[in-house]
Amino acid sequence: MGRRRADRDARRAREFEAFVAGAAGRLLHAATLLTAEPPDHNPRARRLLTLSLAHTYACWDRLRGEDPYDHARQQLATRFSRVAWHQYGALGALARSRPHSDSPLARLSPQERLILVLRLYEGVAEEQAAALLGLPRERVHAICDRATATLLHPPRGPAPAALGAKVASP
Repeated sequence: MGRRRADRDARRAREFEAFVAGAAGRLLHAATLLTAEPPDHNPRARRLLTLSLAHTYACWDRLRGEDPYDHARQQLATRFSRVAWHQYGALGALARSRPHSDSPLARLSPQERLILVLRLYEGVAEEQAAALLGLPRERVHAICDRATATLLHPPRGPAPAALGAKVASP
């Protein structure tokens, strides 16, 4: 009986290794987008990915026909939202300035980044994203629209001073 278990464990490890070889790059990119860290320095994204893959491996035998990528992505989203919730009290405005990155996504709240990444980068349907996050579909739609508008039309900085212009003194 020990030999059979060892064979099953070895097969499980090979299957998981093959899954990670094919999916880890895309999942890491999604995690990096979520954390709004630079791609070459993304420790929070790597930690999110590691924890999500560890959970997926722990559940590997129970997946039974479920897509392991969907499971890992769901873990990634859940862990990200949980961390953001605990750090900021809510997935809202307090977190807007948190990421120290030049990423355009850093301007978005964690909730906006999460929904935008799920919808646009991962291609998750509104209904699925809403179910995953426990939000109404209409709310997911509105948040995605607002986040997209923020990225497409960033707030303008102050107007540049005119070169060579003299300021009138009183």
